Amino acid sequence: MNPVSPEVSRAASAGAPERRALVAKLKAAGFLKDPRVAAAIEEIPRHLFVPYALSGEAYGDHALPIGFGQTITQTANVARSVELAGVREGSRVLEIGTGSGYEAAVLSRVAHRVYTLERVPELAAEAVKVLTLLGIRNVSVKVFDGSYGWSEHAPYDAIVVAAAAPEVPEPLLAQLGPTGRLVVPVGDRDKQRLLVVKKLPSGRTRTEDAGDVAYVPLVGKFGWTKNATR
Repeated sequence: MNPVSPEVSRAASAGAPERRALVAKLKAAGFLKDPRVAAAIEEIPRHLFVPYALSGEAYGDHALPIGFGQTITQTANVARSVELAGVREGSRVLEIGTGSGYEAAVLSRVAHRVYTLERVPELAAEAVKVLTLLGIRNVSVKVFDGSYGWSEHAPYDAIVVAAAAPEVPEPLLAQLGPTGRLVVPVGDRDKQRLLVVKKLPSGRTRTEDAGDVAYVPLVGKFGWTKNATR
């Protein structure tokens, strides 16, 4: 990790008491069982990943608009998805839906390498800017239809999808490595179930239901079309 300037360090350290309070709240609600994920949530300055006008709301446990019809994911859902994905220090992770880069930043602290896809160029550019300012160098961002995945770097130990699909995208299953896990919200545009698809040593998969969630739609070839019901 590259050293960051004192100005960036001060900006990143702002909100530290609020992050500690958020971590305590999430733990009390049954999240953050993995101490590495808890440390990442406490370290990453979420306020840098939201519009400046909303920075005062960054440490509430709720989604916030980041432009282009997208949101920064509720912190509880970030924590839950990362933990359900079983991300380890040596893991290669694919994230679908970079947004402003917050979840990728959290993943960077618990995985070896993170590849993340975003279909909106402006959001991808802003994510790269903030990740670079924070000295995070193990995250690669690409502008692409995330429902296709990123086959160039497959197979992945974990795939985390930060947008809802009508069904599990087949290309993502194909890019999941042996014993890997795919975490994806599946359902309609308004509410979904968070599914955990585990690849077994035999090559078959087993799907577990982790409960209700509400994400923005995954727009793409293997997700939702932009202006249609499917």
